[in-house]
Amino acid sequence: MTGLLEYINEADKNGKAIGHFNTSNSEALSGIFNAARKLGLPIIIGVSEGERDFYGIKQIKAVVDSLRQEDNYPIFLNADHTYSYERVKEVVDAGYDAVIFDGSGLSLEENIKETKKCVEYAKSVNPNILVEGELGYIGKSSKILDELPEGVSLGEESIVNPEIAKKFVEETGVDLFAPAVGNIHGMFRHSANPALHIERIKEIRKSAGVPLVLHGGSGITDDDFKKAIKAGISVIHINTEIRVAFRDALKISLQNNPDEVAPYKIMAGSVLAVEKKVSERLKLFNDY
Repeated sequence: MTGLLEYINEADKNGKAIGHFNTSNSEALSGIFNAARKLGLPIIIGVSEGERDFYGIKQIKAVVDSLRQEDNYPIFLNADHTYSYERVKEVVDAGYDAVIFDGSGLSLEENIKETKKCVEYAKSVNPNILVEGELGYIGKSSKILDELPEGVSLGEESIVNPEIAKKFVEETGVDLFAPAVGNIHGMFRHSANPALHIERIKEIRKSAGVPLVLHGGSGITDDDFKKAIKAGISVIHINTEIRVAFRDALKISLQNNPDEVAPYKIMAGSVLAVEKKVSERLKLFNDY
């Protein structure tokens, strides 16, 4: 089967983006996979440290592998936002397709040092595993926001410099690069998230020389998504929107069926809600 990097490069070449959707349970995973399969599009399943601890590091890997093997389907597993070498090693040894070392809270020098260490270990185990690095702090939690996450700034000083991006990629050897370009984790309660710096995305893509990943996709306007993809974004992360869709459908299910005790019946609406949201995003990212 075609590898993940080949799918990403193809998307990059064709002005499209691969959808990366996070989950921590089987119901949301089913909704994500159902949406991708109906559209016939490759998909990346993301699991953060907390999400994979809840689901099970090896358990989510086994489920994704089973979906891939059943129909030879291009579904891939990524260890999202991983904050230490030890935890990177954990998922590399478990056989994940990709991993992100998030050193965005470190100094540039320390981020480069730790990211390079992760790349070297991952490639020594499996040359085909993709390792992603990140520059620029955009917050950590995928949730509903009333204000910017603590420690996040949208000023010029917080937007990644193209030359620093080039230095980071060259010195670490990462396959993918996630820059801060006005994006944040989480989504605002009553408004769209801040606009992206589209021109900066173009500059970073040219200087970095590797595919770019946009984190914090929930809450970004459709127009900004389209511009960002055209500017050089090849993978887009969505999490908060899925969580909200899942929660809202679950609330309705519990309110309308207070005596229901079968989990698969209680969760049915949430699976469909996640599928609908993922389908909308996949169509947008792929100009479907």
